[in-house]
Amino acid sequence: MRAVDGSHGHLLFAWSPAGYTLRELSGEPPQVGAELEEGGHTIVISKIGASPLPGDTRPCAFSVGKD
Repeated sequence: MRAVDGSHGHLLFAWSPAGYTLRELSGEPPQVGAELEEGGHTIVISKIGASPLPGDTRPCAFSVGKD
């Protein structure tokens, strides 16, 4: 397993009608309250928390569906 730290982007725990997916993204995570388009649906960032992956120190943006 590779070493990971916060300088390597963030994770997005993205809601969809089919369920949640975990995506790796570059850069800083979006702010709480930000609205994003994912798969034709609008999601809202509800919190920024720890990565759900063991040993991964990147932040994770958690979302909920808006529509």
